[in-house]
Amino acid sequence: MKILNKDELQTAEGVMLKHFPKSLKVYGFLYGMNRNIPSTLDVVVDTWPDFNVIVCRPDPTNKHSRDLRNKVTYFSFDEQILRKMLTEENVIDWSSYFLIGGVDLSHGPILEEVSSLRGVNNRIHNTVHCLYLPDCSHLLAPAVDRELESRISTLNLSHVDLVNNTWKFGRNAQGYRIVKNFISNYPSCCITDDQGQPVSWILVYDYCAMGLLYTLPEHRGKGYAKVLISTMAKRLHAEGHPVYCFIEECNEVSYRLFTKLGFIEDPSYRAGWFEFNF
Repeated sequence: MKILNKDELQTAEGVMLKHFPKSLKVYGFLYGMNRNIPSTLDVVVDTWPDFNVIVCRPDPTNKHSRDLRNKVTYFSFDEQILRKMLTEENVIDWSSYFLIGGVDLSHGPILEEVSSLRGVNNRIHNTVHCLYLPDCSHLLAPAVDRELESRISTLNLSHVDLVNNTWKFGRNAQGYRIVKNFISNYPSCCITDDQGQPVSWILVYDYCAMGLLYTLPEHRGKGYAKVLISTMAKRLHAEGHPVYCFIEECNEVSYRLFTKLGFIEDPSYRAGWFEFNF
């Protein structure tokens, strides 16, 4: 097992770029780290430079790593080596609650087997579609008039409470810290009312996926979500970010929304979030 240094992280990003969509979450973390966005993760591989498994995990030396959700993700070229790393090496701290997210749903049996060997309970947290936009020529953006365009803005730290209190995984102190991190370090986009207050918004997670899309109930039905997604997609693409999102399988409304805007998926691939030590 090897922890990657700064130069090696750059090389690993280039490798992950070639394996979309399955590598998108690992790529997103590497993308941010390689552009000096603050991170509480480190990245380990089985061997270097020709690695078979790459894991993003909480950095055990970072005192802030517990402030955010304890999350792990990986990309694997070889399931046997993945199983060996998770079983025999201390790649993950199995002693506390954590999530493994954005990984191939077909790895469920491996994760269940390893957690059983470790004496840790586990369950599927959710299953998702991975939708992405290869380039902006695929984007079917809606028309935006001047009045609406004048109300497109970005979020700032005064909006952390608003976003946290409407986020399904927020509404607590940890959610506040996570949302604050997103707004401070990643792109955001919102539509404001006549008083300049956000009524609809979209953020970017620390793995560079679009998310936390929300419109206040009294402002729905006006097409704001389409405008925000297309505006954010254009901005991310222009800045070199990957343009993608994870949509829960039960969220048919969001799935239709993104696909009608030109986002695509690999029909043979589903991603999952797995929960341990809950």
